[in-house]
Amino acid sequence: MRNTIEFNFDNRFVRELPGDPDDSGQSRQVLGACYSRVRPTPVRAPSLLTWSPEVAQHLGLDAATVGAPEFAAVFGGNALVPGMEPYAACYGGHQFGNWAGQLGDGRAITLGEVLDRDGERRELQLKGAGQTPYSRHADGRAVLRSSIREFLCSEAMHHLGVPTTRALSIVTTGETVVRDMFYDGNPRAEPGAVVCRVAPSFIRFGNFEIFAARGDHALLERMVDFTIERDFPELANGSPANRRADWFRVVCERTARMIAHWMRVGFVHGVMNTDNMSILGLTIDYGPYGWVDNFDPNWTPNTTDEGMRRYRFGQQPRIANWNLVQLANALHPLFGEVEPLQAGLEAYVAAYDVESRAMTASKLGLDELDDAGVELVDDLYRLLARAEVDMTIFFRRLADVDPGAPTPEPLAEAFYSEQKRARHEDDLLDWLRRHAAMVVAQALPAGRRREVMHAANPLYVPRNYLAQQAIDAAEQGDVADLETLFDVLRRPYDEQPGQERFAGRRPDWARNRPGCSMLSCSS
Repeated sequence: MRNTIEFNFDNRFVRELPGDPDDSGQSRQVLGACYSRVRPTPVRAPSLLTWSPEVAQHLGLDAATVGAPEFAAVFGGNALVPGMEPYAACYGGHQFGNWAGQLGDGRAITLGEVLDRDGERRELQLKGAGQTPYSRHADGRAVLRSSIREFLCSEAMHHLGVPTTRALSIVTTGETVVRDMFYDGNPRAEPGAVVCRVAPSFIRFGNFEIFAARGDHALLERMVDFTIERDFPELANGSPANRRADWFRVVCERTARMIAHWMRVGFVHGVMNTDNMSILGLTIDYGPYGWVDNFDPNWTPNTTDEGMRRYRFGQQPRIANWNLVQLANALHPLFGEVEPLQAGLEAYVAAYDVESRAMTASKLGLDELDDAGVELVDDLYRLLARAEVDMTIFFRRLADVDPGAPTPEPLAEAFYSEQKRARHEDDLLDWLRRHAAMVVAQALPAGRRREVMHAANPLYVPRNYLAQQAIDAAEQGDVADLETLFDVLRRPYDEQPGQERFAGRRPDWARNRPGCSMLSCSS
């Protein structure tokens, strides 16, 4: 096959860290290594389903190259181009609060590290590309529905301004994958796909936890120092102890900013295990995620978490803190003292408070959020939950309320129940008057206030039911809905005439439908 895909590879992870000497690919415990070399398993008929023009452009790929058969072959797992050194990473993690031991890339294979057109490092990773030593008893494949969800959400999150990994493409495989979507004894064959994920690094908390849990402190130290040198070059100076302390603090602060953004836009990750937490503070591993429709701090999109609701929307800031504590515990052998680690954890709390207040102030059209403003927000959240109000629509339409004569009328479309709207309308009017008084007191010019609110409150988010509609059509061979939705989500803050249906509240038929309300980890 003629090579038309060219990248500038600099594969430092495999060059500078120890690898698994066993290249058999068999499922096993991998000791003394950060990765295992593997090759993607070829598929029957790779075919490009969709792609991100922005990501492709950064990687130096044009439309003609992406549309060529070679692209589908490479990013479907059937071929490699010069410079690719594929591997699966070894890591562990705490899952639902319990140590799970070795996990690793069970269906993700990193092709290599590309230096893009701006000289920035970008790992190219195929998800669903076949078995690795970390697949345990699974097949290493992914289904079309989960691939579409990951592609849509990672790109939507980028355009929403949320720190995230990106997605280059989805390639269908021409093969089926058997999955039991709700683990209820009803497996079915689904179309398979491979999504190409892109990020500066896919290193996660679990990459450090695994070596600490095994008592391999020498490899833990190598992993930490490598991560600082490659992914945090601004911290390269100073003593090793100071670099590591500064690094942990930065990790905590980046994590805080990411979580604050999740809360700003109503995103619920659904499975915040430590192996799903990026060391760069990026949103990674889009599995059973969801978007808050009617505001509910106790909502989780993950059927596995339905009982304990550990990863519910309102709990996410606390869980991130808990995960950072587990990372601190893993790093402690290198620090020898708790003070720098405790300082990092305190930095998380402080950074989250600052970021959350600033973002919430913008959502409300305020210059700042003092303690009285925090009380106002708490009262609002309780009211939104009681009245069953759509989070996205409410905050977007709040900019239409005149602070000089506040009325609930601009917010009418945000209610899911007319009965609840009537019951809580007086309380809402009282809250709007309190909010208006605060807006007037801060004297932010009307035009600027609206601009700030619209920049913080998206009009379009990838609601589960929208994604499911696109998935249903794509499974039947029609990608028009997927392409339209993807295009809309690339401009989430802009009014887009003719696309109003993508900004509406969740329809009643989607309230309890699989894929539109709750999902499982099955993909």
